[in-house]
Amino acid sequence: MLLAPASGRPPADTALIAPEALGSPAFRADHGTRYAYAAGSMYKAVASEDMVVRMGRAGLLSYFGTGGLRAERVVAAIRRFERDIPEGPYGFNLLASHENPAREEDQVRLLLRHRVRRVEAASFIRPTRALVRYRLSGLRPARDGSVHIPHRVMAKVSRPEVAQCFLEPAPRALVEALVLDGSITEEEAALGGRVPMADDLCAEADSGGHTDQRQLVVLLPDTVRQRDRVSRDFPAAAAVRVGAAGGLGVPEAVAAAFVLGADFVLTGSINQCTAECGTSERVKDMLQAAGAHDMAVVPAGDMLETGARAQVLRRGLFYPARANRLYELYQRHDSLDDLDERTADQLQRRYFRRSFDEVWEETRAYYAEANPAALELAERDPKHKMLLVFKAYFVQSIRLAMSGAEEHQVDYQINCGPALGALNARLRGTPWEDWRSRHVDDLGDMLMRGAAQVLSDRLEAMTSLTRDRRQQ
Repeated sequence: MLLAPASGRPPADTALIAPEALGSPAFRADHGTRYAYAAGSMYKAVASEDMVVRMGRAGLLSYFGTGGLRAERVVAAIRRFERDIPEGPYGFNLLASHENPAREEDQVRLLLRHRVRRVEAASFIRPTRALVRYRLSGLRPARDGSVHIPHRVMAKVSRPEVAQCFLEPAPRALVEALVLDGSITEEEAALGGRVPMADDLCAEADSGGHTDQRQLVVLLPDTVRQRDRVSRDFPAAAAVRVGAAGGLGVPEAVAAAFVLGADFVLTGSINQCTAECGTSERVKDMLQAAGAHDMAVVPAGDMLETGARAQVLRRGLFYPARANRLYELYQRHDSLDDLDERTADQLQRRYFRRSFDEVWEETRAYYAEANPAALELAERDPKHKMLLVFKAYFVQSIRLAMSGAEEHQVDYQINCGPALGALNARLRGTPWEDWRSRHVDDLGDMLMRGAAQVLSDRLEAMTSLTRDRRQQ
């Protein structure tokens, strides 16, 4: 059953504007979707297999959350999608790994080996060797003289310098290095100079998780103008679709995004509070009760040393205060031994619930396999060792939320933006207040059909006003 649109009335089939008409026809054609709408990936399969399958069967695009997953889990997801939605639109998250580029390389090799045709590139500050290899692999001339691009890239951006990188061709130095080691062919390299790094550029505003907290009304038009400027010197950039993400939880917000020039919209936070989401029921209960002001911006655990920020749920949790405290301590101290006795005791008893030595042994074992270079640095540099120990708290907080451990609820890390609070307020008192009755494809239908109704109502009102003035 579809959710009611903004007005509370059933979706109207007689609206002046159809939801299928919103956004870019090229987006719908390229991805084979009903709407210019997508559900974004979320870490550790919070954007789950069930979510992707449900969306694909509804003719809607979504991205599986591969971040933090082992290769075998990703392969299992690929096989399920090939079986359950062979013709359905879907993709996989490709998360930048600034600390360990080998992780990106491994993931790209896996994606190419299994012929994954779409990725959502997240947290990139510039194209990397692995991302360029994915984009250029398989390029070939098309019969009409264009370039056939088998691998589609949707890049999430919030800064103009990052957007610029994805509107332009792959950096020449990276392309030449890939040719030199046989990762791509000379033909693929030559054709790579004719295509931008992305097909879709998603302007990510005040979102859950990593965020620069830019306002959509500023970011989206600015990114559209940037695309148009780049296309004057590089005409292929004109085909890049610019979409909107962040703060899109009610039909009016989605309507506003299309008015601002979005070719498509992408949602994230609202999809966590659905039956298909891959997190724990306890987290979903907490998210269902959240309001638009129940969020906080904290240091991002995976990029703690850089000061990058992430938006999380605050209500009923100690995690936001503790995340800020760890960042402050990292800034002020040079080692764990530099902490005063009271602070060290508090961290071990209340934050980690075990000793620093126990945390370090587990951390050491992980990095010995995943990133030996980082481990070697930590064993030489006490401050880096402290950084890795502190990062373990952020990893632990994600695991606790995913498992739904009741006794550690105050330490849950739940990435979320205010869009979910707006949706909760809209659905309060309706049959869809309970997350168990919410489904990810129904939310897409509600937002797109509701946005079409909002725009139709506004257009009708403006037309009537103009007509009345002419008759006066």
